[in-house]
Amino acid sequence: MKILFAIAFLLISVAGISQNNNVPPVIKTAFTKSFNNVSDVKWEKEGKSYEVNFVQNANKMSAVIDEQGKILEIESEIKISSLLPQILSYMNENYKGKELIGASKINNENGSIHYEALIKGKGIVFDSKGMFLKVIKD
Repeated sequence: MKILFAIAFLLISVAGISQNNNVPPVIKTAFTKSFNNVSDVKWEKEGKSYEVNFVQNANKMSAVIDEQGKILEIESEIKISSLLPQILSYMNENYKGKELIGASKINNENGSIHYEALIKGKGIVFDSKGMFLKVIKD
């Protein structure tokens, strides 16, 4: 069993390294120009764009960067208690009995701000005033 775990860990590590090496330089440059003092950097391909997950100043964050190196959105983890009261109220009414497991603030390229409340298997997205927008399945 330990051998299988070691092999799985090695394969995941190699996949992560090779995926990181496949990120185009223009995208890596855009990331390093915008974010410094980061750790735990992990890249994923999302269609024609790339999502990078990382930690900056003890905050879990992610950014979506298009193929030209333009940052499309930046998502920062926030405390659940930091969600707007309207969002918490919506969640209590529409997801009664479901535990909130996380929250984030999303800054979009156009300057708009969204919030995401996370429950198991779903992200519920709201606008900057706490109005429901959509559900994203994880």
